[in-house]
Amino acid sequence: MHIAVGIIAGDGKVLISRRSEDTHQGGKWEFPGGKVKPEETVFEALVRELREELGIEVRTAEPFIKTRHAYADRSVLLDAWRVTAYSGSPRGSEGQKVRWVALDELNVSDFPAANRPIFRKLQLPPLYLITDSRRFDCWENFVERLERALRAGARLVQLREPHLSESDYQARAKETAALCHRYGAKLLLNADPGLVGVTDADGVHLNRQRLMSLRQRPLGPELLVAASCHDAGELEQATRLDVDFAVLSPVARTASHPETEPLGWETFRDLCAEAAIPVYALGGMRPQDLPQARDAGAQGLAMISGIWREDAIEEAVAALMKD
Repeated sequence: MHIAVGIIAGDGKVLISRRSEDTHQGGKWEFPGGKVKPEETVFEALVRELREELGIEVRTAEPFIKTRHAYADRSVLLDAWRVTAYSGSPRGSEGQKVRWVALDELNVSDFPAANRPIFRKLQLPPLYLITDSRRFDCWENFVERLERALRAGARLVQLREPHLSESDYQARAKETAALCHRYGAKLLLNADPGLVGVTDADGVHLNRQRLMSLRQRPLGPELLVAASCHDAGELEQATRLDVDFAVLSPVARTASHPETEPLGWETFRDLCAEAAIPVYALGGMRPQDLPQARDAGAQGLAMISGIWREDAIEEAVAALMKD
């Protein structure tokens, strides 16, 4: 079942509507839209459905994300488009409840499972900050730089410290989680998923080995799960595990792995187009690469060296988060 979905957002809020009780997944909230007819393009279906459901006339829209989901009784392809211009005032033209809700107040449990990738893509920021304290003289200097980034607006952080012992990593994770939460940011651990509960972290980032060894999502939907991917097969595995987003690398050549052949933007674009989850670009990225990454279908940039070496890290983070 091919469904055209409209994402109508602005001023930090998004429009959602409630499904009728007598329909599939009745009573849950959703992003408005409906079935694509055989003779229609997705955009034509979107225009028609939002005219019928909300009484608005869509002028322009752009592809947002495609996601597939198999329920017990049916399979759906949600073809979500971000509505960039429309006329009229949205209302429940078919008697359904509609409301504007702040992005940070969206609750995944209130939506059908197929909506989760759309839900996450809306909430994920354009910058995924990956730590590397080895670049600093001591842990305290690194923490000072991280706090500067958080103060400037960084809201999603991965604690990637492979040189630490398990006990040291756990202690640093607790400290970093507390710091991130002070600024309203989320922390993901690049470690055993079992550490999330004992450190008050917000989720886990699966490296390639953990990703490929798992048969099911390691944490519940209330926590974030991300994955490192390098090709189509790993992206497919990440999708099977129902991760919330992936990091695809390396896009460009990096100083840390000069022998690794980069994907390049064309291949990155092709892989993003087939991915049913949000994807960040990693590998040789600089703050000024964000527009090109977005044009290639990325959620944003995942950054390690390209951000920590910025002397004016506040300006770099603020510019990325403003996008």
